[in-house]
Amino acid sequence: MGKILSVLFCILIFNLANSSYAQNCDTFAFSNNANYATCVPLSVLNSNLHWNYHPSNGTVDVAFRHTGSDTSQWVAWALNLGSPGMVGAQALVAVPNSDGTIRAYTSSVTGFSTTLQPSTLSFAVPNITAERVSGDVVIYATLVLPTGGTRFNQVWQVGPTNNGAPVSHAFNSENRNSLGSVDFSTGEAGAGGSVGGSRNRRRNTHGVLNAVSWGVLMPMGAMAARYLKVFNVANPAWFYIHVATQSSAYIVGVAGWATGLKLGSDSIGITHESHRNIGIILFSFATLQVFALLLRPKPDHKFRFYWNIYHHSLGYSIIILSIINVYEGLDILDPEKKWKNAYSGILISLGVITVIMEALTWGIVLKRKKEEKKTHAGTNGSFGGADAHGQSAA
Repeated sequence: MGKILSVLFCILIFNLANSSYAQNCDTFAFSNNANYATCVPLSVLNSNLHWNYHPSNGTVDVAFRHTGSDTSQWVAWALNLGSPGMVGAQALVAVPNSDGTIRAYTSSVTGFSTTLQPSTLSFAVPNITAERVSGDVVIYATLVLPTGGTRFNQVWQVGPTNNGAPVSHAFNSENRNSLGSVDFSTGEAGAGGSVGGSRNRRRNTHGVLNAVSWGVLMPMGAMAARYLKVFNVANPAWFYIHVATQSSAYIVGVAGWATGLKLGSDSIGITHESHRNIGIILFSFATLQVFALLLRPKPDHKFRFYWNIYHHSLGYSIIILSIINVYEGLDILDPEKKWKNAYSGILISLGVITVIMEALTWGIVLKRKKEEKKTHAGTNGSFGGADAHGQSAA
């Protein structure tokens, strides 16, 4: 009963908070006495979007408001006509001046390394201003909506400045989820939506594909090759299991790598250098391993020894880098803690199995060597006895 009351209390508080936030959005009084017919509180970064849509001439008056803004933060809101991310976004930017005022301008985002330099947009913005009022930064603008449409991707962002110039924003979950869609005609707007939700699904798909392929199947395939071939009954089945597992890991991994490329093209300034570079190295190494299978010499070939060194070194490098990059990806996606714990549990299980199999297979190998040595010694002893006996008789 106590738990039920606690849950109900939390729901009540959550609804009251949301209600208060929405009311603040609807009743906010602007310093210029402007009134906006529509207002939607955006779900992250303490932001609101207010607007008046004019269907007669296809324009919209907008006011983007970020509450509780730091005096050294830049603020931006944008429409993206081509994709749900920030690359390609047509942004309205507000940057604080040293005297406490705010300068507003437009910036067309064309790549990851943008510093939000002033530039014209792909559609007209007849006027744009910004101000700071009681800790809030508000960007006012009139937009001539492109293509005669009313529904677009929207993105918004907040970041620090350095010597009065915008620099890269934080990469936490709120900054990564500040995107969605807006329909100026129907009054629908916010994070997620059909476009933002699609991007989140791609992010999750990317994470799952890579965790399964590089992070789980690759180590399992290596374990199959290392431990199963010790057992005579598993020969040559271990080889086909190894090839099938690693091939599956590679195919799934390529799909995950492709989704990662798409995600990268949809983000502004979020390059995740380490994660991206490790991913490129992994894809290259794995591709080399595929070619290594095609060039595999026969067991008695003089180059087989060198091929084994190449194959094993590359394989273990892939496994180590895969595990590192899966954790990098989990930090970027920032999912519920249970998912990171689940992957850690899988690795721990594989580690325990590895320790057990190492002990077991080494025991088998040493036992066989001991038996072979004993057999070899016994055979040599028999021949020696016969020779001694013959020489004595002679």
